[in-house]
Amino acid sequence: MPGNMRILTFDIEDWFHLLENDSTRTEDQWRQFVPRIERNTDLILEALSFKGLRATFFCLGWVAKNHSNVIKRIHAAGHDIGSHSYSHQLITEQGYDQFRQDLSRSISVLEELTGSKIRAYRAPGFSMTPKTLWAIDALVENGIEIDSSVFVSTRAHGGFAKFRSFEPCLIRREGMVLKEFPLVPGRVAGKTLAFSGGGYFRLLPYFQTRRMYSRSDYVMSYFHPRDFDAYQPRLPGLPWNRFFKSYVGLHSSFEKFQTLLDEFSFIDLKTADLLIDWDSQPTVDL
Repeated sequence: MPGNMRILTFDIEDWFHLLENDSTRTEDQWRQFVPRIERNTDLILEALSFKGLRATFFCLGWVAKNHSNVIKRIHAAGHDIGSHSYSHQLITEQGYDQFRQDLSRSISVLEELTGSKIRAYRAPGFSMTPKTLWAIDALVENGIEIDSSVFVSTRAHGGFAKFRSFEPCLIRREGMVLKEFPLVPGRVAGKTLAFSGGGYFRLLPYFQTRRMYSRSDYVMSYFHPRDFDAYQPRLPGLPWNRFFKSYVGLHSSFEKFQTLLDEFSFIDLKTADLLIDWDSQPTVDL
């Protein structure tokens, strides 16, 4: 693998697409909230355009269906588009048939809008676990070639703590092969943290983020439009720890993000795939 591979990705979902929260689980509930996805995605697109960067956008099929202009603008700007599911449900809360149907639905609406094959997928909440390996079957059967759903640690939504690669690898399962770009956390004060995106990016002081980016040969970033929206409404009824994780650091996050883009080089997942000599990468049998 080429050294210093930093991959820039975004999970395109709205501010109310929080997982494992009773008031934001269903599409009917989502309709009660005022969307902010267009404004927040445009902010990201403008920042990337200014820097001349390309990124991979893992998009919800629901966003594509209800806010098609968001997907069209991402595609028109030349960015790589993958699926982030249709209805933003954890794999661990689905069965095989439900997952397969949701995946197929998301691919269909995204391909219809972009006119391009959807090759990449990321699970909501990085919820690929040792107990949901059947999801790999559905991914391959639906034409997905690249996955970025494995979080190499324990976490709230599952994680894959004993996954045997800390870099891009080939997953082999029952004769099927899938390219995997895992999310690999760093360590701060002896604790494992997903420094490269989400709530931890907002929480950590920037000097700490810079240090871990500098020390890592491979970084898979993951940001959301809501990560840069200081004025999004606050969802009522969240436990204090979920409230803190969802809203900490919003006022400074976009400035930190812009500094990150200034100080480090990034590529999209499509480019990373082309740069890697897959014959020399590890193979993980599952």
